Amino acid sequence: MTRTDDIPDMPALRARIDALDAQLIALFAERSALIDRAARIKAERGLPARIDWRVEEVVANARRNAADAGLDGALFAQIWRQLVDAAIDQEERHLNGDRP
Repeated sequence: MTRTDDIPDMPALRARIDALDAQLIALFAERSALIDRAARIKAERGLPARIDWRVEEVVANARRNAADAGLDGALFAQIWRQLVDAAIDQEERHLNGDRP
């Protein structure tokens, strides 16, 4: 991880933010592939896309991980709830036979 005090100016800072954003997108793409796999497993086992206890567990994990990192846990819980809702929609498309 780059120390923020070592970034000399705004162009360098913006470049670092852009690079980090690209890494985050790559991680979201990996997460999306895992959601596709979850949908296939759920289809094989007759499970629904939404499993309420798991939704709450994922959101609680995000809240705790954010707080542990010194971030606003409530904000990241809200963001993760949206992320999970989108993942459930993605799984439902697979379970209904619709491929994006």
